[in-house]
Amino acid sequence: MAKLEDKGVILFENLRVNSGEKENDEEFAKKLSQMAEIYVNDAFAVSHRKHASIVGVPRFLPSYAGLLMRQEVENLGKAFNPNKPFLFVLGGAKFETKMPLIQKFMEKADKIFLAGALANNIFKERGLELGTSLVSVVSADLRGISESDKVVTPIDVTVTNNAGEVINRKPDEIQIDECIVDVGGETVKQLESLVRESKTILWNGPLGNYELGFQDKTEVLAKMVADATPNGATSIVGGGDTIASINKLGLNEKFTFISTGGGAMLDFLVNESLPGLDALE
Repeated sequence: MAKLEDKGVILFENLRVNSGEKENDEEFAKKLSQMAEIYVNDAFAVSHRKHASIVGVPRFLPSYAGLLMRQEVENLGKAFNPNKPFLFVLGGAKFETKMPLIQKFMEKADKIFLAGALANNIFKERGLELGTSLVSVVSADLRGISESDKVVTPIDVTVTNNAGEVINRKPDEIQIDECIVDVGGETVKQLESLVRESKTILWNGPLGNYELGFQDKTEVLAKMVADATPNGATSIVGGGDTIASINKLGLNEKFTFISTGGGAMLDFLVNESLPGLDALE
């Protein structure tokens, strides 16, 4: 154990610079454990990773969850038994990664609103022209999701073309040289109605291509969800770009809970646990 004075602290550099961290090397985990008497995991955002400091060290020390970890579990757990109506807004890309999440919440949610490249995959399944829009490679059959009356997709979209123009289109009007970059104004009204009717709102991922500067519709949604929370809705949000919008607008205190996890939040919602949590048992 490290020799520290009373109330002393040892601060490590990023443990992932050591190959033993990612490999969950037993000897590396044991070496870390020799520096302490108890282990507390308060790093929810990385607890979906089977790394030495997450799942290895608890094998050698009395292990506990931290206060933030407890808050994450308790608040994200509200999505498993939500007050109804329950709206799940899911944006971003990588349909294959988020498919298990969509399938799970098809049973629990009243409406699942898909935006970003996730919506593009549904448009493709419906046989629509997508131009140069981002579409994920998906091996699974999307017919059940595409045809479900629970799944809601944008009724209009913002596109850019080779000439650099920004145009509003219906999903069935996309031209071959156009790329979907955000939802449209009518879709914002559509979302406003869904948010207003909901008692639980779970939101992860931006509505548009945040990195290219198409942030305004995501920020409008952030304001709508923030306004719904004081009126009795439970609002649970997460994801880097989603939180960036909330921070930019100074709305952090307006939501029921803002998760510190991106991938960890999604994995927890699918599996109702994480490797880092299981290691504490």
